[in-house]
Amino acid sequence: MATRIRLRRVGRKGQAYFRIVVADSRAPRDGRSVATLGHYNPRAKPSVIDVDKERALAWLAKGAVPTDTVRSLLKKAGVFATRSA
Repeated sequence: MATRIRLRRVGRKGQAYFRIVVADSRAPRDGRSVATLGHYNPRAKPSVIDVDKERALAWLAKGAVPTDTVRSLLKKAGVFATRSA
């Protein structure tokens, strides 16, 4: 199973809020996910990024590939800084 770390949209219309999840690459955007790693709220000032760093690193080690957006969010959250150290 090819897994991706990506965003899952939740919240009502006009009030977007995202969960950072691990899902099968063939699953729909808001479909079934394997694990939830955190959340991202772009509407807060400043935006809120909350990620479980250990779980994210574990999934990256297992071969899960993050999308471009999630990769930038993980960098901002400091996950990749922990990975290289």
